[in-house]
Amino acid sequence: MTLGRVAGTVVSTSKEPRIEGIKFLLVEKVGYGDMKGTGDYLVAMDAVGAGIGEIVLVVSGSSSRLTDVTKDRPSDATITAIVDDVELDGETVYRKYA
Repeated sequence: MTLGRVAGTVVSTSKEPRIEGIKFLLVEKVGYGDMKGTGDYLVAMDAVGAGIGEIVLVVSGSSSRLTDVTKDRPSDATITAIVDDVELDGETVYRKYA
């Protein structure tokens, strides 16, 4: 799994029919200690209704096709959770509702 921040959206008017109706989001990976962006981005299918600025968990590879939204669809990365808190070595490094 990858921890990242939703940075934007990806829109495509022409696409493979099996991915029509799926929202695509641009996710920037974040460092676990400081929760700052790494400058490394990926495009992920959204299975949970994430929004810009939210910290999310992204699964990749064959696991990305195991959600109700992505089942039997061509996918390499899927947002599967919106993160509420991140704790590292007993210290909270991120809290959605601070």
